[in-house]
Amino acid sequence: MHIRQMLEKQEHRELHPAAAFSDQSKGRARPARPCSVRPAFQHDRDKILHSKSFRRLLHKTQVFLSPRGDHFRTRMTHTLEVSQIARTLARALRLNESLTEAIALGHDLGHTPFGHAGEDALRRLMPEGFRHVAQSVRVVEVLERDGRGLNLTHEVIDGIAKHSKGRGKILQGAGARLPATLEGQLVRVADIVAYVNHDLDDALRGRVLKPAHVPQDLLAVLGRSHSQRISRAVKDVLGHTDLDNDPRIRIGAEMEEAIRKMRDYLWDNVYENPAVHDEFMKCYKMLEDLVRLFLEKPAVFQSVSGQAISTDPEIQRRSICDFLAGMTDRYAIRLFNSLFVPQPWPISID
Repeated sequence: MHIRQMLEKQEHRELHPAAAFSDQSKGRARPARPCSVRPAFQHDRDKILHSKSFRRLLHKTQVFLSPRGDHFRTRMTHTLEVSQIARTLARALRLNESLTEAIALGHDLGHTPFGHAGEDALRRLMPEGFRHVAQSVRVVEVLERDGRGLNLTHEVIDGIAKHSKGRGKILQGAGARLPATLEGQLVRVADIVAYVNHDLDDALRGRVLKPAHVPQDLLAVLGRSHSQRISRAVKDVLGHTDLDNDPRIRIGAEMEEAIRKMRDYLWDNVYENPAVHDEFMKCYKMLEDLVRLFLEKPAVFQSVSGQAISTDPEIQRRSICDFLAGMTDRYAIRLFNSLFVPQPWPISID
């Protein structure tokens, strides 16, 4: 018996009947020989962890552009915080921790440089629009491994595709946008719990917000400190979820409303705050100029990307979008400077 098969049997002994079991996965788009050591969802977790797209999250914006302080979040630290919250919930509810972690680690792989400003710029580039959720799915299905994709299981891709809430409901009333697995639903909750709390934390550290201006009625529900807010949200989900009688992830109405109101408060007072927003308008203009240059001069795009030029305008536009979406903040700035800012002639004076 392979180690994988032993671990699969262990899942059936230890996990809740409502959990997603590795040996009952709906499979992959392309048949692949199972690993002899790792169950399917653990294998997917490792594929994501070792991907280039995951490593680039380290230098992609969460809220603040290329923050100088050592303690501000990046897209990478956000992803790790989501993963930890989701895994804590999964373990307590006896759900599949490997599936939960795989979805959490992959959920933001399609995020652009410069956060929402980058997404807005690429939304204008593509006739069908641009959403980082769809791009995350495209990364794992198509773009990684030089166009072969990671060939992940159906359950992981479903969780990535349905993790985002926008400004809508978290769970109740989400309808068809709700992930098919309970593990995917946990990541959907953990994502908003993580970013509402750490974005508030970063906004206070960056002095974009003053503590006295944060709605006190929301803090009374959510908690006064970062750790208290995480703890209360996790315990609320655990207290309202009863998988034995209702196999759904639940969150209390008061907690969900407070989280959503805090999210709206952050949108109005942090993400759209001139101190933050105005710098991102410069980033928006940079990406817009890069798009225009690449469309007008495909040879330049071929030179900097190393990709062949397609004669099909739509394929060409898609390639430009994929290239820009995959950039880190610092690479995008460096590329813009090399293409648009005059460079000193490399003359050495002895």
